[in-house]
Amino acid sequence: MSLKSTLFRSALLTLHKSRLYGLSPRSLSGVGVVFMLHRVRPAPETNGFSPNALLEITPEYLNAVLTTVTALDYDLVSLDEAHRRLQQRHFDRKFAVFTLDDGYKDNLEIAAPIFAKHQAPFTVYLSSGMPDGTVDLWWMGLEACVRAQNALQWSHNGTSYLLKAQSPEEKQKAFDTLYWPLRNLPELEQRKAIRNLADHCDVDMTQLTRECALSWDQARELANHAYCTLGAHTVDHYALAKLSEEEARREIIEGADRIKQETGEWPRHLAYPYGDAGSAGTREYELAQFLGFDTAVTTQKGFLTESHGLNAHAIPRLSLNGDYQDLRMLEVLMSGLPFALANILPSVETA
Repeated sequence: MSLKSTLFRSALLTLHKSRLYGLSPRSLSGVGVVFMLHRVRPAPETNGFSPNALLEITPEYLNAVLTTVTALDYDLVSLDEAHRRLQQRHFDRKFAVFTLDDGYKDNLEIAAPIFAKHQAPFTVYLSSGMPDGTVDLWWMGLEACVRAQNALQWSHNGTSYLLKAQSPEEKQKAFDTLYWPLRNLPELEQRKAIRNLADHCDVDMTQLTRECALSWDQARELANHAYCTLGAHTVDHYALAKLSEEEARREIIEGADRIKQETGEWPRHLAYPYGDAGSAGTREYELAQFLGFDTAVTTQKGFLTESHGLNAHAIPRLSLNGDYQDLRMLEVLMSGLPFALANILPSVETA
């Protein structure tokens, strides 16, 4: 866990202990909330090195979150129902929506039964390249490369890296050293670079995807699930803002078309890959609206407000983050107080 995450955890727990969050006006948390998840599975054995653990929560925590959100008197609703309430300005009760990005098989095998037990609708945003096996999950590939090596020697674009990777601390430092140089590359160059690194470390990127991704049979099972809506998440999980407009349009349309080909229905909802301000902006919001999606979600932090009835293609979400699996922190976040403080103190990070 990063120092920033550790400090923010401490701040949330301090707010919880003070009970100040309980004095927050209800308006701070808007009219509703869209939760963002990725993977739901038992905590794996990592030997102290787990750089992507923030993208995972345990089944026990998901169950506890659903219990807590219900106890806080939120309606658990589908994206379709949330969109209806926003359009019709139906805000007499707060509501919560649960969404999961990318299309991991544990969304069906582990998460879906938990949602069903709570009668909670949920949306899985599927990158069509997950079941097709074309997505390079580069962040998982980087973890696998570092995990497989005791020392990592690699060159890219004229920069040479010689990194120790024996202890968990050295492995984390090696991962951190390579993460942002890879993350900031143009999308096609990034995928070429991670393939090059994976070959150097004898890591099979295609196998990594196939081991964790939904198959099309499983995607169809989710599409037919009583509580699930299948949404679109492009083809190969590229940051759309880094692509030309033609490329971005093709990524969105071909991903949605592929889902329709396999399930019979064109998805009504879209999630922008990565979803931060550098990955999706005004051009992407307008494109999602033009292509006919009812809603589109970002990863920018915040709550639904009345204005999202008119701006349903730039919806913020609240992350259920593997680094913050503590109901005390969830209650503080759902009060809206940390976000209000972040507006006053820009250096404060929200989860």
